[in-house]
Amino acid sequence: MKQLVAILGATGSIGQSTLRILEQHPEIYQLYAVSGYQHIAELIDICLQFSPKIVALPQAKQQEFLQLAQQKKLTPVPELVFDEAGLIEIASATEVNVVMAAIVGAAGLQPTLAAIRAGKRVLLANKEALVMSGDIMLAEAKQHHALLLPVDSEHNAIFQCLPEQYFDYRQADKTPQLGVAQILLTASGGPFLNFTQEQLDCVTPVQACKHPNWSMGRKISVDSATLMNKGLELIEACHLFSISEHFVTVVIHPQSIIHSMVQYIDGSTLAQMGNPDMCTPIAHALAWPKRISTHVQALNLFDIQQLDFYPPDIERFPALTLARQAMRTGGTAPAILNAANEVAVAAFLTDQISFMDITRIVADTLDKTTIALAHDLQGILQADQIARQTAKQWITQYGVQ
Repeated sequence: MKQLVAILGATGSIGQSTLRILEQHPEIYQLYAVSGYQHIAELIDICLQFSPKIVALPQAKQQEFLQLAQQKKLTPVPELVFDEAGLIEIASATEVNVVMAAIVGAAGLQPTLAAIRAGKRVLLANKEALVMSGDIMLAEAKQHHALLLPVDSEHNAIFQCLPEQYFDYRQADKTPQLGVAQILLTASGGPFLNFTQEQLDCVTPVQACKHPNWSMGRKISVDSATLMNKGLELIEACHLFSISEHFVTVVIHPQSIIHSMVQYIDGSTLAQMGNPDMCTPIAHALAWPKRISTHVQALNLFDIQQLDFYPPDIERFPALTLARQAMRTGGTAPAILNAANEVAVAAFLTDQISFMDITRIVADTLDKTTIALAHDLQGILQADQIARQTAKQWITQYGVQ
């Protein structure tokens, strides 16, 4: 029987890579539902090729969708559902077996939780959802017997390098188990790895969106440039693998060949390697515990000239320190960090602030926003909104006029 798949964020880079895997394996997977936000023409093209039953999109985009569907002779027109309620509907649909959670930012939190509460196999590409509500999300997954599998290349690599029974031995004090000593979380360093402080002060959104190794969306590209992406991934790793942040070391690895490593108490270090293509971790999460073929070429070790590793420069890239502090503080601090960063990145991409202002805004927001316990989703979402308001106030006061 085919696995029916829902893709939340089908027009983004992760969604597109997922569609490539589905296209390669029509005998295993069938697209049942998709969502898109702004790129309606691309959404129509997906419908023409894969014929999903349901499409979720903003209510404001309904007429544009229907007009384009008529122009491109899309028949039958899929059922349309709208806004966050529509996302939740397709994420929890009874027919769906697998949900790719690839909506960027806090907007993906509620639909991802809906998929978990419906007991789905959830392929987690939305790191922000786990950063905001990691403890709640993992508790819900356990309660509803959902399978939460990491799609980020780094977390997928760690998952592959851990002992098979690792998740059966999670400890309340978040110490490593089964001989694991620490996790080595690799980072490319982004496009500004060797920039001076003076150069960083002058970088543009166009420069920040040109990642040297990966094809990604604009928001995550900027996060990679500031190393906030790695900070968010550090928090995500702590939740996913039930490990304290001081057992996670960030390693700058510019070639992006080793996607992350796990060190063991006997001196062993296990690494997952491969060419930088998101189709590999997506295929792994789709098929786990089995393996399926992809178009990605296997790594040719004879073509690799060298592999470099450096400690991160936390003076030039303070986002890592802010993320560690937020994880240590706990409660709503990670949600505040994420909210402020989303607002700041959006402002940078529209030339309202400078590149280095991004982490200044995050630090200021963490300092000014009251941090509370994260017992429930309502409290987390309230902290998220307050943090966004605080970040916007900074932009109004100090941003480009």
